Amino acid sequence: MSTPGTLHPPPPAPDLPATRTVPAPRRRKRRRAWRHALRRDWQLYSLAVLPLLFFLVFRYLPMLGNVIAFRRFEPGGSIFGERWVGLRYVRMFLNDPSFWEAFTNTLVLGALTLLFCFPLPIVLALLLNEIRTRKLKNFVQSVSYLPHFLSIVIVAAMVMQLVSVDGTVNQLVQAAGGEPVPFLQRPEWFRTIYVSSEVWQTVGWGTILYLAALTTVDDNLYEAARIDGANRWRQTWHVTLPGIRPTMVTLLILNIGTFMAVGFEKILLLYNPLTYPTADVISTYLFRMGFGSSNFSYAAAIGLFEAVIGLTLVLSANLIARRTVGTSLW
Repeated sequence: MSTPGTLHPPPPAPDLPATRTVPAPRRRKRRRAWRHALRRDWQLYSLAVLPLLFFLVFRYLPMLGNVIAFRRFEPGGSIFGERWVGLRYVRMFLNDPSFWEAFTNTLVLGALTLLFCFPLPIVLALLLNEIRTRKLKNFVQSVSYLPHFLSIVIVAAMVMQLVSVDGTVNQLVQAAGGEPVPFLQRPEWFRTIYVSSEVWQTVGWGTILYLAALTTVDDNLYEAARIDGANRWRQTWHVTLPGIRPTMVTLLILNIGTFMAVGFEKILLLYNPLTYPTADVISTYLFRMGFGSSNFSYAAAIGLFEAVIGLTLVLSANLIARRTVGTSLW
């Protein structure tokens, strides 16, 4: 028991959580390790210089031009516009019926392309995976890959020749007792022609990643499924598809990201004023507004709107995929 006037030592201070700081020697060590790796593998790192320059020059620097969506651009003046006009061009295209017609066509063509061009490579890859004759498998792969390497101009020319009034398709129609149909002048036929050409050109090439993913599926899983009495269909449903699900989800997210950027070059080559009601999409519409009407600020506003929608679709698809199937890009 203490007596009056006795001094007591202060109570010990509570232990505070130590801040996690990286010591300076460790940071220097990491920096030296990075420099050592750069000197050791500089040939490999140099391969990334050209792709980085490509994205810098053709992807990131042009983003500065989006400012003319809010400024009045005049040919011969500043590339960043002459004066601020706020949301004038945004209100213009939002009140333009032609824009909403192009927007609707973009959604329809994008949905049809995604509906057919996404699952068909998976189906073709599963069918190719079942072929046991190596020569036949290589032949089918080569034939299905070939259209991907053709130029868009060549593909469009082939499509125009096939569906012209005196083309192969109309010759078959006439042989069956029908009348020739000017397919490229009929708006109701454009979507069928476009989606069919996209399927023919892209499905074979799209199987490459799925065939590579199929090689990573463990053969022991198939053996266990056969022991449990699973047939080929159930093996595909319960073993193969779950094994390639990360690849499927990743490609689906990437395809959704390009949902609004429907094939600009092919549509530009195939469509004409008669098929505008079903063929005109946002990319071709802003092309005509920008280069045909020289209204670059208006076209920039539409392009910025399209980019924002694409970014929203990618972020939404990635979030949904991460929460539902546990696989995402980031």
